[in-house]
Amino acid sequence: MSRVSCETWEFWNRRSATRLSTDRHHALKAWIALVLWLIVISIESTAYLSAQNTSRMLYPLLHFLFGMNHARFEHWHVYIRKGGHVFGYGLLSILLFRAWRETLPSVGNSKWRVQWATIAVLGTVLVASLDEWHQSFLPSRTGTPRDVLLDSCAGIAAQVLVFLWVTWL
Repeated sequence: MSRVSCETWEFWNRRSATRLSTDRHHALKAWIALVLWLIVISIESTAYLSAQNTSRMLYPLLHFLFGMNHARFEHWHVYIRKGGHVFGYGLLSILLFRAWRETLPSVGNSKWRVQWATIAVLGTVLVASLDEWHQSFLPSRTGTPRDVLLDSCAGIAAQVLVFLWVTWL
């Protein structure tokens, strides 16, 4: 082997031998989970998952399972969709909290800090606002401030649950 190729080989061997520290590994996993969930939210924000399209999937299923008529389905469809908002943005808030907890240093062995929870709630509000703004440009979707408020409340409620979870453990 030539001198250059030997040096290159040694460089890459040393480079591949270094692994992420446990802390960085946890942070990377937390950020990957967050990015994947943001992709899910982005997909849900498209015309493909508008109320008209989700009703085409959900109505036959609920009619088959529960014999639900169309008038009753329309009532439940709203609750199912809003429940999806609560779940989706509550989970986003938890994933934001986890990612920032793994990234920002903590004094001592703290499992919960106001700083992490605040950034998580603000991030949830930002994503909810951008999501509704995006939907306002789609003819089959409606972007409403009420959904931003619902999503923000879901993010706050998730942080309360995180706080209760870590203080009781």
